[in-house]
Amino acid sequence: MLAVNLSDEDRWKKYNNFSPVVSIFKKFHPLNIEIEKRINQHTFPVSYKKNKFLVSPVDRNKFLFLIVKGVVRGFVKDGTSEITTWIAKENEVVGTIRNLWIDSDSEEYLQALEDVDLIAIPHVLSEYLYENFPEANVVGRKMMEVYYRSAEERAYLCRISSAEKRYKRFLVSFPGLINRVSLKHIASFLAIRLETLSRIRAKI
Repeated sequence: MLAVNLSDEDRWKKYNNFSPVVSIFKKFHPLNIEIEKRINQHTFPVSYKKNKFLVSPVDRNKFLFLIVKGVVRGFVKDGTSEITTWIAKENEVVGTIRNLWIDSDSEEYLQALEDVDLIAIPHVLSEYLYENFPEANVVGRKMMEVYYRSAEERAYLCRISSAEKRYKRFLVSFPGLINRVSLKHIASFLAIRLETLSRIRAKI
């Protein structure tokens, strides 16, 4: 994946002339003009069709992705089985967590579950902003708080002993995904068999 060599104005024309990353970051903390300029210069839009991989273990991923439109899942393989570890939608930032900002391999796959529009955020940009702007560290800390709470919810979800309670918790914790994600991926995410999930849905 390569950035398209366009001016900031052309690159962001469909997004009111600035990177959507700026708006997301501003929800956590005000940004100065220099940070906004760097983000507009070094982030770029990318799109993937449904079922295509954003990242796989053969890639040495160098980006995080802001989801502007669509749904993405992360998964790892256990033999021939796929284990869905997370599912994300619009306005969430995703990436391969196991090698985040580390130049090493990862077992993770990132897959588009719908046609997706994303903004690629290079790791080198994140590192530069952290090293040079205190505001960026505040944004990063607050975003990590959100991610940590989401990770804790996923960990708790998979430890609920009742499959039915697990599914009901999923509906509350991840509203809207049930109508956008295939049942096989939801079953994998909840660590239950597809047949079990189908019976639960028929029952309730």
